Amino acid sequence: MAERKSAYSLDDLLECAHGRLFGPGNAQLPLPPMLMIDRITHISDEGGEHGKGLIKAEFDIKPELWFFPCHFEGDPIMPGCLGLDGAWQLLGFFLGWIGGKGKGRAVGVGEVKFSAMVTPAVKKIEYIIQLKRVVNRRLVVGVADCTILADGELAFTITDMKVGLQTEEQAA
Repeated sequence: MAERKSAYSLDDLLECAHGRLFGPGNAQLPLPPMLMIDRITHISDEGGEHGKGLIKAEFDIKPELWFFPCHFEGDPIMPGCLGLDGAWQLLGFFLGWIGGKGKGRAVGVGEVKFSAMVTPAVKKIEYIIQLKRVVNRRLVVGVADCTILADGELAFTITDMKVGLQTEEQAA
């Protein structure tokens, strides 16, 4: 694994998407256009509301993003599932960042609440992920809550999202 940093650029995230940041067979982000993160501004395995870790990341919203023309024609909004997927992506990244082995898989979510829409007029969304539980043994799992802000306004609240890492041996 590369040096563990406290912030990551888009180029770093693309290295992860190509499987080069955490090594073959380990946590890997999706490539654009499914990559829902442009940069991680802060990542730590300490702090946060529960003292288990904190991630802050950003995604630049551009009117030409692929989902706006089709969701919905004449009334473009970012699908809520993409905000949730971005949060899952970040939690999986965190598990690789702490040295967990295996490929990331979304395992579940407690509740998702929508407070505001992300439209083409929004410039940036911010993810704030508070780790609640982290297991890094033979089984690697993270449980976290997430707040997503659209230009500083609350847009999503996600509770008890879960991501696990699965090795090839565990998948067999």
